[in-house]
Amino acid sequence: MSPGEKLDPIPDSFILQPPVFHPVVPYVTTIFGGLHAGKRVMLQGVVPLDAHRFQVDFQCGCSLCPRPDIAFHFNPRFHTTKPHVICNTLHGGRWQREARWPHLALQKGSSFLILFLFGNEEVKVSVNGQHFLHFRYRLPLSHVDTLGIFGDILVEAVGFLNINPFVEGSREYPAGHPFLLMSPRLEVPCSHALPQGLWPGQVIIVRALVLQEPKHFTLSLRDQASRAPVSLRASFTDRTLAWISPWGQKKLISAPFLFYPQRFFEVLLLCQEGGLKLALNGQGLGATSVNQQALEQLRELRISGSVQLYCVHS
Repeated sequence: MSPGEKLDPIPDSFILQPPVFHPVVPYVTTIFGGLHAGKRVMLQGVVPLDAHRFQVDFQCGCSLCPRPDIAFHFNPRFHTTKPHVICNTLHGGRWQREARWPHLALQKGSSFLILFLFGNEEVKVSVNGQHFLHFRYRLPLSHVDTLGIFGDILVEAVGFLNINPFVEGSREYPAGHPFLLMSPRLEVPCSHALPQGLWPGQVIIVRALVLQEPKHFTLSLRDQASRAPVSLRASFTDRTLAWISPWGQKKLISAPFLFYPQRFFEVLLLCQEGGLKLALNGQGLGATSVNQQALEQLRELRISGSVQLYCVHS
């Protein structure tokens, strides 16, 4: 990419916020683009052995004085005989009626994965993959633009994600996949084993950051003979995204080119009978046909190119 070259504008719905690793608590950050229905926020960490309480606040601003409104206050408490969670809303400097949820699925000294799913009228919260509570909004979701984390908590990662684009009209609670890191990030090129191949319903997730002077990004699925029935390739020289066949033929994907320098992205591949469906930054971009027998024989996912990897999940 030449200096001063203008990039095509990206729709707001495609923009993703990079994950944050090991932030110091108290931690306050802007939520890129604010909150909207369908957005997810994932919190991964550990509850200290001596924890009393912590809180996760979805705030309307970040001022210190006056204190900003808090649309959703999530407050686990461990110092009582029966640990529980308090949820509430702060409006105009005053707390409203609190809601209490017992049977807290968090324990001192244990790791956790909390997923906040924001819908049209309420937020749902799952803890370690199990639905825990729902809280109806008392302030407009569109007013929220700040995340605050306070109290007795060791945060390993904070992720800002989109709802599963392959589940149309489903009311099922979406799965939250943790950011899997290795010292402290995955090396590129990366090889990820698929010991049982691919089967219908399986989803491959790749989250990464494009480097400053990128050349290409390639994701390929290979069998035991190192043949790749299908590859996905983003080329920065001609700004194209395409499926690449085993014979090198290109099938261009008609969509905005979203791989910008220093910008985070998320690729999802859904295996279905006879092919793969693709989503990028939470938006479905179509599918490619692959023989079902070939899918079952795949044993390796390879990733190469000008990216910094944060997560590979299958």
